[in-house]
Amino acid sequence: MSHLKYHTMTHTRKKPFQCDLCDAVFSTKSNLNRHAVTHTGEKPFQCDLCDATFTQKNNLQQHVVTHTGEKPFKCDQCDAAFVAKCHLKRHMVTHTGEKSSQCDLCDAAFSQKNYLKQHMMTHTGEKPFQCGLCDAAFSQKNHLKRHMVTHTGVKSFKCDLCDAAFSRKTGLKYHVMTHTGEKPFKCDLCDAAFSGKFNLKQHMITHTGEKPFKCDLCDAAFSRKNNLKGHMITHTKEKPFKCGLCDAAFKRSIDLKRHLMTHTGEKPFQCGLCDAAFTQKNNLKQHLMTHTGQKPFKCDLCDAAFLKKGDLKQHIVSHTGEKHFQCSMCDASFSRKNDFRRHMMIHTGEKPFQCDLCGAAFSQKNCLKYHIMTHTREKPFKCDLCDAAFSEPSKLRRHVVTHTGEKPFQLSHEGLISKVT
Repeated sequence: MSHLKYHTMTHTRKKPFQCDLCDAVFSTKSNLNRHAVTHTGEKPFQCDLCDATFTQKNNLQQHVVTHTGEKPFKCDQCDAAFVAKCHLKRHMVTHTGEKSSQCDLCDAAFSQKNYLKQHMMTHTGEKPFQCGLCDAAFSQKNHLKRHMVTHTGVKSFKCDLCDAAFSRKTGLKYHVMTHTGEKPFKCDLCDAAFSGKFNLKQHMITHTGEKPFKCDLCDAAFSRKNNLKGHMITHTKEKPFKCGLCDAAFKRSIDLKRHLMTHTGEKPFQCGLCDAAFTQKNNLKQHLMTHTGQKPFKCDLCDAAFLKKGDLKQHIVSHTGEKHFQCSMCDASFSRKNDFRRHMMIHTGEKPFQCDLCGAAFSQKNCLKYHIMTHTREKPFKCDLCDAAFSEPSKLRRHVVTHTGEKPFQLSHEGLISKVT
């Protein structure tokens, strides 16, 4: 058959050469012969420099270049160079933006035929790449390859600047940006920028308000899969993350990480305007607002504004009078969860906050904080009207009454002391 006749078939899409072992068809006999080798496993083309073998001569020629380091196929529009002509062809699409492979089932279009083939599996649900060690299956070979690392635990991609190691090259790439400070993925709707594409994708949800990850047991929904995973533990009451230094246990690894800082005293987030330091980045962010005077959380019912979202939430209750938190052991009810939790310790007798200097224990963290000042003799609460200073704010409030003459407590006829309202 003439070369012109073969070429004409590329226009007519006629493929007269049928494989006897599968449904594959080809426009030329030579293509059929090359395909047949995939069934026999034959690899007649041997590399002279290593043990690699190939089914096609072209593949061997491309492989030999990996020994010489030669990249003869150069891009005319940038400095990129490639060992194979097909690699250059794929690269050129990044300049032209051409997407010639169109999906018949949706509006998706792709620059490469292989990408379209992989995309079609999202419609068919086909997952031909099966893990040999578990039941996992994948639509793409690369995804299976990445999955296999979870069984081996191999982390072959090591950072040159620290001891971090990663199972994937992209993980190392994004990690290196934490050293360089590079953030190439920029948000189109605000000034935010990120080192990883995935981080940008998660950030975009903050603009759309989308919460695709829904809980099967309640109405809760989340913008991130990890947040849903952490939420599910609230239904099981499981606390798998345990502290090695005390009996504390947590639902999330990040909560354990923060807790450990209470033992080490570590406060990595330092304010640039004063000496304050914090264990959490969010706390530093909120603290900086005390310097700027910014109060971003505003009440819709009055002019009040707050530094923290939680403070606004608590303030709203002053308008509604709601008390969601009901004690099961007495008639007390509370509008704030923290107040309810502190109240419950009256019934349980729990005193989780222990002084390292004398062994005294307290039900509230603030009480321990003020108690420690009795050891250090620190008195940060100072009177504006005289030189008196105190270790606790309640003692300062009682002292101020001696200046104002105020008498907030009265004696009733029954002999009971009550606060004047």
